[in-house]
Amino acid sequence: MARGKRFKAPKVSTVIGHGTVIIGDVEFSGGLHLDGAVRGNVSGDQESGSTLTVSEQGAVEGDVRVENLILNGAVVGDVYANERVELAANARVTGTVYYRLLEMAMGAEVNGQLVHSDEEEPRLLGHDGDAATPELPGESTGNT
Repeated sequence: MARGKRFKAPKVSTVIGHGTVIIGDVEFSGGLHLDGAVRGNVSGDQESGSTLTVSEQGAVEGDVRVENLILNGAVVGDVYANERVELAANARVTGTVYYRLLEMAMGAEVNGQLVHSDEEEPRLLGHDGDAATPELPGESTGNT
């Protein structure tokens, strides 16, 4: 069995420490290590190969949009990883995980869907399960 090259996370440039709670959205580039909690969406810069590492004590209540996710804590919200998702033994996700590559340890938990995607931006599904076309501001669907 041939193995691909080993993933090397970018250097951690930001740390949110244990006991710290951020209320609001977080945007970062490079590597973010989360030991605290974020109550809001977490987004990484695509050009920097953004990697979010959530420790066993870390938690996110909101959507996560990054290139790579290394999770050993909790996420309540959807995860959009353009490259890879690593779910360690204590990882807990309540929501849909969109991924290109997935590594999941025994004990990791996903309460929702796992959706493999080769696309850069995962498609959004409408309430009926069909692919939804997001309406741009100022556009009309023609329905009155």
